[in-house]
Amino acid sequence: MHRKSLVIIAVTILLAASVVSQTTEDRSPVAAANADMHEWSYYFNIAGYLVPHDRSYASPTFDADLRHFHFGARYNYEDKETGSLWFGYNISVGRNATLEITPMLGGVVGNTAGIAPGCKAALSWKHIALSTEDEFVFDLKNQAGTFFYSWSELSYSPMKWWRAGIAAQRTKAYHTELDIQRGVLLGLSGKKLDFTTYIFNAGWTDPTIVLSLGFSF
Repeated sequence: MHRKSLVIIAVTILLAASVVSQTTEDRSPVAAANADMHEWSYYFNIAGYLVPHDRSYASPTFDADLRHFHFGARYNYEDKETGSLWFGYNISVGRNATLEITPMLGGVVGNTAGIAPGCKAALSWKHIALSTEDEFVFDLKNQAGTFFYSWSELSYSPMKWWRAGIAAQRTKAYHTELDIQRGVLLGLSGKKLDFTTYIFNAGWTDPTIVLSLGFSF
């Protein structure tokens, strides 16, 4: 594991401890994006990947929303040492059950370079939330590198400040014996911070652990 990755992951864990002391308020990425449709809203996330038999790494992402317009930036997301910039359009329908969809188009540069049409979608009803983030990356440097990425979650929130559920991921950034990573999640939310721990592949192969810390402002 690289020293830089260890430092970033350690900082992620330490900052997460402050989540519990925050005022309990729903500040998920979806809620932050819709808090005020007349002003900018921002969401920064850093995820530390502890990958068995492979290099562990950190993946920072940044989202900015203004009314219906969505902008994003990612690193180590589509592939290691690869960055991407995104533009999308937010659509929201429903009241009791809310469906939010953001079709997007991204440009990818680095180890993988190309264009990527994608989409984020979230369906929430009472204490249940289902979300997915998908993209099809067309690698313009190497056609064999073209791939489909997906991250999906289904969670239940007995209280506003915590949630539990299941998650699945298909990625090119790291490899295990399983093509689709599947596992469980446990998340804590405060006023502006949220911290989620994911454990993938436990019971199938050596588990991959993902520690995700987000900050909305």
